[in-house]
Amino acid sequence: MDRRNFIKTVPLAGMAGAVKTGGSLWTAPKNEQAHAVNTDRAYWVELLNRIATPVLLNLSKGQLKQVMPLVTAPGYNKPVEKVTYLEAFGRTMAGIAPWLELGPDQTVEGSMRINLINYAQEATAQAVNPDGPDYMNFTGKYDGQPLVDGAFLAHAFIRAPKQLWEPLPATVKQQVVNSFKSLRSITPGYNNWLLFSAIIEAALLLFGEEWDSMRVDYAVKKHAEWYKGDGVYGDGPDFHYDYYNAFVIHPMLTDILKVLSDKGKINKKEYDLAITRMQRYGVIQERLISPEGTFPVVGRSMVYRNAAFQPLVQLALHEQLPAELAPAQVRCALTAVMKNIFEAPGTFDSKGWLQPGFCGHQPEIADVYTATGSLYLCTTGFLALGLSSQHPFWTEKPVEWTGQKAWRGKTVYKDHAL
Repeated sequence: MDRRNFIKTVPLAGMAGAVKTGGSLWTAPKNEQAHAVNTDRAYWVELLNRIATPVLLNLSKGQLKQVMPLVTAPGYNKPVEKVTYLEAFGRTMAGIAPWLELGPDQTVEGSMRINLINYAQEATAQAVNPDGPDYMNFTGKYDGQPLVDGAFLAHAFIRAPKQLWEPLPATVKQQVVNSFKSLRSITPGYNNWLLFSAIIEAALLLFGEEWDSMRVDYAVKKHAEWYKGDGVYGDGPDFHYDYYNAFVIHPMLTDILKVLSDKGKINKKEYDLAITRMQRYGVIQERLISPEGTFPVVGRSMVYRNAAFQPLVQLALHEQLPAELAPAQVRCALTAVMKNIFEAPGTFDSKGWLQPGFCGHQPEIADVYTATGSLYLCTTGFLALGLSSQHPFWTEKPVEWTGQKAWRGKTVYKDHAL
């Protein structure tokens, strides 16, 4: 079966040709290639909306614990009901935040955003309300996992302060702050987990709250020490061949340094150096994408799917793509990747929840710390939706990416280490 004829979707009214009712998510007909720049964005919007809505809508109603399935990996080793709801919430928020930060407008897409903004604000209130049915665990009483997903939630507030933080009632803000501070009871691992503690403190700094500078300084200094070269950090002292430079290290480290730089706590040169390293990593990432829109499945946490390209979309979001990467080639490459990943049968269950797997339903590839909520880190592969629909990332005509040009015998410039 052709994966691209498998997923049924709800049409986006007003987005001509955005989807095929009852058929596949949009693939532009040959005679409409001139409109492909618009259909790529429509595709990303429809897909992110489909992934995020079950989490945010149900949580906004105080029904997430009631309806979200608790599917776990073989050998799962955590108290799932104590950790996976915050996983789903924090990770979804981290990925959808830049798109929501655009705010509402008069377009169909803008009306979709306002719905999700409302859901996200109400979901936040539910998550930190001690008397609510969906009150979430922000302590290490049962397991250290809440530190991870509290960090993703903090990252969301850093990415979308105007829509996700500032409008919150004062009571809810204080409950969030208290929740973040309670995570200080969890000792992070001597690896990328240091950044989870650090980004929570960076969020507190950004919003004028009391913050622990030592947790931030220690994480930053250790990652500088663990840098291995050519755009790659160790996950702790050792190098691991996986995508944790993408899932956590580059995105969180650079945004932490941006907050510190903006607040005058460090020299901006530290931030600029981290961006240079992330740009090199982004060049490598783009070259890993095959002509068909696939990439190597290697290392742990592959159920996070397209979150493996979070640095690339974050560079696009902040208009920091290196000169050798045209925005259109990044867009086209990542759209191809998304179609291969999300149009595989079994990606979603019958009620629209993500299922464990990389390309479809593949529970065997899930690690022992993986449950339903874990899967929603894939939303961080959509950060470029935070760019206006009129940005060149979306409006430039489709172009081939490096893998396509190389394997079709076209001009490809030599690569070199940083």
